[in-house]
Order: sequence, then C-alpha cells, then structure tokens
Amino acid sequence: MVEIISIRFKNGGKEYYFNPNGIQFQVGDGAIVETARGTEYAQCVRGNTMIDEIELTAPLRPVVRMATPEDLRTVERNREREKRAMSICQQKIEEHGLDMKLVSSEYSFDGSKILFFFTSEGRVDFRALVKDLASALHARIELRQIGVRDEAKLLGGLGICGKPFCCSQFLEEFQPVSIKMAKTQNLSLNPTKISGTCGRLMCCLKFEQEAYEDLVKRSPKQESFVETPDGAGTVSSVDLLRQTVQVRLESDPESPRTYHNSELCVIRNGKGRRPEGYVQPPLEELAKRRRPEEGHPAKVTEEASLAAAIEAAFPSSRSRREQPAPREDRQPGRRDRRRAPGEGGRPREERGAEPPQAKEEGGDHRPPNRRRRRRPRGGGGKPSQG
Repeated sequence: MVEIISIRFKNGGKEYYFNPNGIQFQVGDGAIVETARGTEYAQCVRGNTMIDEIELTAPLRPVVRMATPEDLRTVERNREREKRAMSICQQKIEEHGLDMKLVSSEYSFDGSKILFFFTSEGRVDFRALVKDLASALHARIELRQIGVRDEAKLLGGLGICGKPFCCSQFLEEFQPVSIKMAKTQNLSLNPTKISGTCGRLMCCLKFEQEAYEDLVKRSPKQESFVETPDGAGTVSSVDLLRQTVQVRLESDPESPRTYHNSELCVIRNGKGRRPEGYVQPPLEELAKRRRPEEGHPAKVTEEASLAAAIEAAFPSSRSRREQPAPREDRQPGRRDRRRAPGEGGRPREERGAEPPQAKEEGGDHRPPNRRRRRRPRGGGGKPSQG
C-alpha cells in the first residue's frame, strides 16, 4: 500500500496521483508539483488515500509543497497575462495570414513558457509566427493543434440540455461515440439533435449507453405479443426510461393502453407469427398481475412467471418437450438401424444374407450387397478373343 493524493490541473481535466510527501491535503487545497513541463500549480480533488501499488501505472512524483497565498496571487497574475498574450497572438496570426483559429493560451507557473492552442483544417507552417511571438512576449513559445472536441472542452458552454458541457465538467477523456448508441436510446437520427456544439456526436450518448442497455434487457421489444391485465395484445411503442409500453389489445386494437413492464408477460418477444394453439387465460387470472397503485410494483415478468405462463398456455407441448418420446416413436437414426441379430427388426434370412450353417457347406458366402472387387491396375479392359 502507498499513500497518494489526486490532483487536477484544469477543471474537467484528468486526475493524476502524486506522493503527498508527508503533507496532509484536503479537497480544494492547492499544491505545487514538479511535472515534465516544469513547476505547475494544481488543485487537490482527493485527499490522502492509501491504494495498492498495482493501481499505479508510473512511479509517483512527490509534491513540492502546499500552495501559499503568494502562489495563488501568481496564478491570478498569469491568467491576466494570458489575456494579453491571446490578443498579441491573434494580431500576429492576421499579419502572417495563417489559416488557423486561436482557442486559448496557458502560462506556466513560473511564467517562462506560453502554450497556445489552435484549430485548423490542415497543417500550418507557423515557424515565423513563433519567432515573432517570442520577441514580443519574451518567453518560450509552444503552439499545439487540437481538434474540435478539445476546443469545446477548453472553451466550455451550455449544451442543448441547458447544462454545462459534460466534457468540460467531469469527462476526463474522450471516448468513441457511434450512431448505434442513438438507435439504442430511441433518439431521432437528425444530426442537429444528436450532435453537440462541436459538431460531433454528443458525449452523453457514450456514458449513458450502459444504462440504456440494461433497460433494454428488461423491456419487451416492439411488436412483441404480450399478456396484460386486460387481455393479450401487441406492443406498439416502448418507453425505456419510464419502463412502460403501449399495447394494442386484441379486444380493442384502436385504443392503445399503457402498462408497466411488471404488469406484462411476454409470450413472443419481437416480430413474428402469433403462437399456434395459444389460448388466452381467463381475465380474472390476468387481472392479478395488475400493478398496485401504491407500494412496489408486482414482481411479474421474471423467469418463474414466464415459465408458468408458458405452461398454462401450452400444457401439451411443454409436457412433450420435457418428456422424451419412446424409442419406437422416434424416427430411426443411424444407430437404430444397426441392430444386432435377435434384437428386433427383420431376420438375417429376410435381409438377403444366408443362414449361419451355409458357411460349413462351402460355396460363395459373400453378401449380395457387397461391392465387387476391383480389377488390378494394368489388367483392365476386355479379355482377349484369341
């Protein structure tokens, strides 16, 4: 076990483990740490914790010290300098006529280095721009090209749901999102409705996918044939979040009714033909599955209730399925046809073979169905007439 603290350099950024070096940190405390980019200021998001060394992917770096009020003033001063650097960089980009969009700038803690983030559709030759920025800002300059999703993460904003972007709040890294996730969640496939401000598919489709997959497993498919407290019918629509479905009853197909999943018994899941020989149970028995208005929903539609419904609907087929048919009733297989003498079937005499005593009398004892012996190679052809 090793003691660690978890820190974050930006809001919504990744969390990194550091060795507290004997210092007790609380959530929200500032820390000065040594990184590959030099000395940086970070914020503690999880205090001193003991974890297993197996969870560590790299050696721990120690924390230099806890941040002081002077360090906080330095951070605020660097943020003011970032605004001036942004305006100067934007002016230089216009002077050089470069096809690039400046997104943000970031000063190092000691102020010796400035990192500019930009987006562009292609590669940009910014060597002359770096020279002009270095002479104007008197610091080391680094330009880094990012994608549109990273741009939205850095700038932040409000999504179509009215809340801040997930990527700028709690998503540590981007994960691939596919259109199949939108189909699973019953969303409109209109690109304007399932795309975020960045123009890509919304990140929330990914981290909500597992919840929807679990709901899909517990809900009947559309066009399923189900039993409800009011009779049998076909599912016309499914509401995954509310766990309810609309059913067109056979007795009243023009007026769909809404039922909770716990009130249903699925007879056929998905599209298909109506089960042959299906007989609807009495309505009194089906009414027992009705969800109570107060309290927990009735625990129906589980495996036990489904098995009981199948047994009640198809008693004869279920009994035949559980009890194997006698041997003589089944179609004879290859093993059934190979019966030894005296175990039933036709006698050997009727099948064309000679009785056993014929072997002692001499003669050709080959069975009539035995394949004739092939002629040796080289001796084939018709016999000579001479």
